[in-house]
Amino acid sequence: MSDSPFKSTGARLFMASILGFLAAMGPLCTDFYLPALPEMTAELSSSASQMQLSITACLLGLSIGQIFLGPLSDARGRKMPLLLSLAVFIIASFLCSRASGVGELIVLRFVQGLAGSGGVVLSRAIACDLFRGAELTRFFSLLMLINGVAPIFGPVIGGQILSLSSWAGIFVFLAVCGAAQFSLVAFGCPETLPPERRVQGGMGQSVRAMFRLFGNRVFLAYMLIQGFVMAGFFGYISASPFVLQNIYGLSAQHYAFCFGLNGFGIMIFAQITGRLCMTWGDRTVLGAGVALSLLASCAVAVVSALHLPTPFMIGALFLFVSCIGITTTTSFSLAIASQKEGAGSASGLLGVTSFVFGAAASPLVGLGGAETALPMAAVAVLSSLLVLFFFRMAGRRSRKAA
Repeated sequence: MSDSPFKSTGARLFMASILGFLAAMGPLCTDFYLPALPEMTAELSSSASQMQLSITACLLGLSIGQIFLGPLSDARGRKMPLLLSLAVFIIASFLCSRASGVGELIVLRFVQGLAGSGGVVLSRAIACDLFRGAELTRFFSLLMLINGVAPIFGPVIGGQILSLSSWAGIFVFLAVCGAAQFSLVAFGCPETLPPERRVQGGMGQSVRAMFRLFGNRVFLAYMLIQGFVMAGFFGYISASPFVLQNIYGLSAQHYAFCFGLNGFGIMIFAQITGRLCMTWGDRTVLGAGVALSLLASCAVAVVSALHLPTPFMIGALFLFVSCIGITTTTSFSLAIASQKEGAGSASGLLGVTSFVFGAAASPLVGLGGAETALPMAAVAVLSSLLVLFFFRMAGRRSRKAA
C-alpha cells in the first residue's frame, strides 16, 4: 500500500525474513522429522501406517487452523492471535518430544499443526495489509524465496539433528524455532491491522464475511486456480519418487537432487515473476504462467506415453513444477485484490483450498500402480486445463463487474 513503512529494500527484506520464517513452519512441521520416522516407529512400538497418521494429523491441524485464525485476525488484529498460536506451538512441540506412545504423538501433532497454521495464514494476511497489486506480488515472490528454502533443506537439517541426538531432539529444535519466532514477532513485527480497518462485529461477523467470499465469482475463480495448481504439485510430490526411482532408475540421492532442483526452480520463477509484474501486471504474467504450465504438463504426458529418456522427464518436470512460482504468486495477489472483506479470511480460504485439493490429488497418481507415469501426467494435464478454464472465467467475471 502507498503508506506502507516497508518500501525500502532493507525494510522489505527484514519483514519478508520474519514472514518467510513464519510461513515456513508449515512445511518444517512435516519435513523436519521425516528422516526420524523409522526410529520413532521402533521406539514408540508402532506400525509405519500409525506413524504416518502423525503426518496426516499435522496436515489436518494446519488446514483447520487457517479457517479459524484468518477470521479471528480480521476481527482482533494480526499480532495477538499470532503470538498466541506461536506460544501453543512451542508447548506442543516440546510435548511431542516427550511423547511415550504413538496415540499421544498423533494428538500432539494435530495441536502442533493447528498452532503452526497461525504462521502460515497470518504471514500472508500481514503481507496483504502492507501491499496490494503488483507490489504484493513482488513482496510475495520475495516471501517464496525465503519460504522455499524450508522444504528443500528441512529433511537435511532433520537428518543432521538426528545424527547428534534422538528423534526427540528434532521436536525440541522446532520448539526453539517457535521461541525465536515469538521473539521476532513480539519485538520486530508491528500490528499491521489497526482497529479502524478491522471487521466490526467480532468473530461472528468475520466468519460471515469469509462465507460471503464464496459469492465473489472473481475471488472464487482465483481460489480454484490456486487449488488446481497445488493439485498438480501434490500429484508430482506423491508420484515422483516412484516415477523417477522405480521407472527411470534414479538413486535416492539423485532423486533428492532433482527434487531440490525443482524447488529452486519455483524460487527462481517467483523472483522473475515479481519483477515482470511491475511492468506487465499480475493478470498478464499469470496468463503467461498458465500457458507455460499447460505446455509443460503436455510435455510430461508425451514423455510418459513414449517413455523417452530420463533427461526429457527431468526437464519436463522441472518446467512444470517451476511454473508454480508464477501461478501461485500472481493468482494469490489477484484473489486478494478482488475482495474487500478481510485479508485474513481470504488468506485462510486460499490456504485451505491448497491443502484440500493437494490431498485429493495425491491418491489419484497411484491408481495405475508404481510402474507407470501416466497417472501423474494425467493429473498434471487435467489440473493445468482446469487452471486455464478458471483463468478465463476470472477474466470474464472481472470484465462483467467492471
